[in-house]
Amino acid sequence: MTQTTEQTAPQPAAQPPAPPAGSHSLVIGLLLASTFVVVLNETVMSVAIPELTRDLGVTTATAQWLTTGFLLTMAVVIPVTGFLLQRFHVRPLFLTAMALFSAGTLVAATAPGFSALLAGRVVQATGTAIMIPLLFTTVLNLVPEQRRGRTMGTISIVISVAPALGPTLSGLVLDVLDWRWLFWLVLPIALLSLAVGAAKLANVTSPVPVPIDVASVALSALAFGGLVYGLSSIGEAASGDVLVSPWLSVPVGAVALALFVWRQLVLQRTERALLDLRTFRSSHFSIAVLLVAISMMALFGTLILIPIYLQVVLGFDVLDTGLLLLPGGLVMGLMAPFVGRAYDRVGPRALVIVGSVVVSAAMWTLAQVDVDTTRSYVQAAHILLSIGLGLTFTPLFSSGLGALAPQLYSHGSAIVSTVQQLAGAVGTALFITLLSRSVADADASATAAAATADGVHTALLAGAIISTVAALVALLVRRPPAVAPVEEH
Repeated sequence: MTQTTEQTAPQPAAQPPAPPAGSHSLVIGLLLASTFVVVLNETVMSVAIPELTRDLGVTTATAQWLTTGFLLTMAVVIPVTGFLLQRFHVRPLFLTAMALFSAGTLVAATAPGFSALLAGRVVQATGTAIMIPLLFTTVLNLVPEQRRGRTMGTISIVISVAPALGPTLSGLVLDVLDWRWLFWLVLPIALLSLAVGAAKLANVTSPVPVPIDVASVALSALAFGGLVYGLSSIGEAASGDVLVSPWLSVPVGAVALALFVWRQLVLQRTERALLDLRTFRSSHFSIAVLLVAISMMALFGTLILIPIYLQVVLGFDVLDTGLLLLPGGLVMGLMAPFVGRAYDRVGPRALVIVGSVVVSAAMWTLAQVDVDTTRSYVQAAHILLSIGLGLTFTPLFSSGLGALAPQLYSHGSAIVSTVQQLAGAVGTALFITLLSRSVADADASATAAAATADGVHTALLAGAIISTVAALVALLVRRPPAVAPVEEH
């Protein structure tokens, strides 16, 4: 009972007695660099699918599991990180995450066949899933509220720009080297991060001996795994080439999610929840999570639709597609530090409202594409979308997580990271489903390019409507209070 009382009482972020000030900068810098590397790998395989089908003798649907399996593993592991971040120090968690990622990268680089390659990707994803919430939680504990926007600006580079740059960098590598170099080039960087962490990383937070609920772990795996798998495989289901029908996995995942939520509401009364849902008592956090979800739907949905449009309709090759998308990713990355400083000065409201309007304008612009659209039009619209997303991610991360009490940081970080994965899967599934249905319903006399252009138009039109709703929700964003204490039961 003493343990429960200590956990329930609001308290500042626990820190060891006297870590040197410089160690905080080292910890955050190392986490930022390492997380960028691991998140970059989330999307690098999508461009390599055609080469993998030829080299490994597998179908496109099978090869797609290298991305689907990565996302699925992330969705299963991330909810458990709320417990891990409370229970263990930063140092062992970082070393575990980077060791897993490095081992997975080595397995993938040396894989003799598809099964070993998939296993390597799963191990990679396990490390990645730990790193993202670890970065959020550590920054929230170490960075003062008045300077948090700048650091969150850098985090937004990791969370949003790295996945956007993945296909571009993959295209550049594959233009001159084979797919194994996607892993060999990353491995030395991962090992260097691991070595620096082992030599220099200090423990800057203090763990709390919280218990883990095995039933919650099982329900979260079934819920988030089922939903991400089902949503990610909807496009493949059109050809009938899926292991489990999404029309089975999505309902099962939804039921498991309902049971998971119910169990967390019960367990959080005694401070034993795997994910503490009292985070949603903060309207600032709830609104931020909703807008992050919509933004991630737009980001991942367009990341998969635009390459299809460029290659099928406009006849671009993989390298040209990656190069067209590169300026947008670079713009988002260059904006992040300036947006972070602006957040520290003016708060989230103006930035999120302007960003959401720009995202909506970009989506409506992209929704006008057809078989005659020019390269410059698509690139300008994508850059506009990147500007809008760049204006929204940093203030949403900062205001949403900053509104929580310190003892909820780890839970909030895990929830945001989980929502990102689900939203990415939802955006991809929605856009691909609308594209596939439109192509299937196209007139028999229509060319493949014309049918695909109409399908892309339909999918992006739906995204534009959703983005308009997000722009209205953005009006509710406010600067969060310094601390939002947890109510005792």
